[in-house]
Amino acid sequence: MKSIKIFIVVILSIFASHLQAQRILTLDESKQLALDNNTEAKNSRLETEASRQKKKSAFTNFFPNISASGFMFRANENLMEINTQGGNLPVWDGKNFAQLMNPTQFAYMPASTMGLLKKGTIGFINVMQPIFAGGRIYNGNRLALLGEDVSRYKEKMTGDEVLLKTEEQYRMIVSLDEKAKTVDKYEALLRRLLNQVEDGYNNGLVMKNDVLKVKLKLGEVLLGKSKLENGKKLATMAFCNHIGIPYDSTLVLNNELNITGSPEIYYMDNREALKNRTEYSLLEKSVEAEDLLTQMKLGEYLPQAGIGLSGTYMKFDGDKGRTLGMVVGTLSVPISNWWGGAHELQERKIKEEIAENNFKDKSELLILQMEKCRQDLTDAYKQYLLSLDSETQAEENLKVNEDSYKNGLINVSELLEAQALYQQTQDQLTDAKTNYVVKKTRYLQSVLHNSGRNRGGLFFLA
Repeated sequence: MKSIKIFIVVILSIFASHLQAQRILTLDESKQLALDNNTEAKNSRLETEASRQKKKSAFTNFFPNISASGFMFRANENLMEINTQGGNLPVWDGKNFAQLMNPTQFAYMPASTMGLLKKGTIGFINVMQPIFAGGRIYNGNRLALLGEDVSRYKEKMTGDEVLLKTEEQYRMIVSLDEKAKTVDKYEALLRRLLNQVEDGYNNGLVMKNDVLKVKLKLGEVLLGKSKLENGKKLATMAFCNHIGIPYDSTLVLNNELNITGSPEIYYMDNREALKNRTEYSLLEKSVEAEDLLTQMKLGEYLPQAGIGLSGTYMKFDGDKGRTLGMVVGTLSVPISNWWGGAHELQERKIKEEIAENNFKDKSELLILQMEKCRQDLTDAYKQYLLSLDSETQAEENLKVNEDSYKNGLINVSELLEAQALYQQTQDQLTDAKTNYVVKKTRYLQSVLHNSGRNRGGLFFLA
């Protein structure tokens, strides 16, 4: 008795350690891991951050542009030389101008050469503040803000795609687990049947051919089981790679393929749901972007004005150096560019019209897509109901055939056929459940996008 207790304790300990070694992963945990680790999701976040930095860079154009430069030089000879000829110069007492006309006294001035600019230092600093740039600074900031919004929408779309793929792969593995359970039950049925027919053969009640038929079917099931296990391993490896974790052969996905209620509770009006779509927001942004690009092009042909300060420091040769400062105002009015600019603005208007046409057309395609997702969900639910009914009938048929076989009314081939049909309907039911939950996710994703379109504005004049 004591040895039996020890044996039970050992078995329970081994079972407990095996459970602890397994990693149980829920669907929500898998989705979070995918968002955190998936390469596409990470790159999408980086693209959004890059757009955010670009927006901050565009904002700096509202502030003064400060530049500084300077240089020093030293030549082997003077850059400039002034030669003075020698001679007699009249002497003037500073009172009588007649002395300059008829000088009586002279002072001798020898010839000389004076060199300049052999070495020097020059420095500049300029501060320019744009006053008006044809609206290009303001519209450039709006365009940068729009670019950040577009990146956020694309990040949302990428995240949704990653989540959908995560759920599809998760459900596939759960489906394979369910099919593995079905195969195990089918294998158990065949092994029990094999024992029965072998006993019947040993007692001379059945023919050897019946034993061979059961063994052949059991071999087919074992081969299918091996393929199923290999398929699950590959699916699990792909799933682990997708959510960014190392492959774990003990990974257990904690989820059931349960369906409760009709899908009608999820249905929404397509027109109302359209504005929730991230793709719809992107289409709106494409129209807005074309308008901003037109405004930017127009700004190239408008006057530009600015004001600034300029400082210069100069020191040449041996002097003490001097500093100069000035206020600078600039005004630029493009005139000749208007000839070609008029055609470029017409080109921009045409591209705006193209964007509007694409917006209307693709909006209708989004509605069509939502309707298709709705129809797919409806069909998936109908298929589930049909598969559920088929599985119930196949189960009842198997019970009838088992009773008939026990009573000698049918042969083993008919019983094997009933068992195979039952397994097939169970697999079909599993596929129908998996297909339904995936189609439900796709439909909800198509109508319940949250684009988060409200953003603040900018109020500058430049």
